[in-house]
Amino acid sequence: MFLTFCNGGEKTKSSLLEGSVDYNVEVINTDHPMAGMAPGSATVKFKNNKLQVEMSAMGIFTTMFISDPDRHTLTQMVSFMDIKSACVQNEKDLNEEFKSYELNFEETDEIKEIAGYKCKKMLANFTGNPKEVFDVYYTEDLGLEALNHIGPYHKIKGMLMGYRIKKFGLELRLTATSVKKEAIKDEIFEVPSYFKMVTPSEMLSLFEDLQK
Repeated sequence: MFLTFCNGGEKTKSSLLEGSVDYNVEVINTDHPMAGMAPGSATVKFKNNKLQVEMSAMGIFTTMFISDPDRHTLTQMVSFMDIKSACVQNEKDLNEEFKSYELNFEETDEIKEIAGYKCKKMLANFTGNPKEVFDVYYTEDLGLEALNHIGPYHKIKGMLMGYRIKKFGLELRLTATSVKKEAIKDEIFEVPSYFKMVTPSEMLSLFEDLQK
């Protein structure tokens, strides 16, 4: 989940700095063992520099990501039946993880309206497989200027409105469907006390067990 905000950057008075974005989610690699549990939608809540992504499948499997640029961390939480687990990854861990999903970008002059916002189009391809090309859309009118400071989209300065991402081997395509201006509570960027803190390797093992 993958989006991460960083400090810095001033926006125009018309820019929305607090609110939420809803996305439609599609599975790219449908043969993946976790494809059947993939979410059909996602919601991103943002406030200044912080960001929370929440995705739910079948109403019983929920995964959330919290980006904290001040701490340079990405926290993942998983809620499934009686399982309530959370892990924190630092910038070094994330950069190492995303090495296998390293992207190159090519600017275009194309503009597309997505969820009521004018979005710029970029062409992306994988460093390890440059022949595989896909479209990426972003807007500079949501959040702060310098977004995505960790991960494969760190070169793009804007809110991602159409993009692809991979986590634990499952690749997804997200497309924004609506944007809401709303007050976001600070506590959504913290891990609830009833979640058990685990290591990134333990979180990976949890997902591997779910695939069996």
